[in-house]
Amino acid sequence: MVITFLEKRKIQKRFTLILGIILLIIVLVIWQGFFVKEKPILPGEVVKPSKRVEIDFEILESPILKGLQPFEEIAPIGEEVEIGRENPFVPY
Repeated sequence: MVITFLEKRKIQKRFTLILGIILLIIVLVIWQGFFVKEKPILPGEVVKPSKRVEIDFEILESPILKGLQPFEEIAPIGEEVEIGRENPFVPY
């Protein structure tokens, strides 16, 4: 009888310790979420000056680009076959 009583007490101590640790973690998470203030954002960090983008349109007039040939349209091989049904959701 004494052995089982001591074992139950040992299990209860472990359970109390684990429960205390879990409660401490929950309290810390709630504390961080509600009571800790965020750092104020400085105005210099919010707006950054945008870089000016310059496009060189003279490349479109280069002789190398003008010498390129467009791809020909690839025709389908064989007869044109209708694929699928008009309404695929209608049962057979």
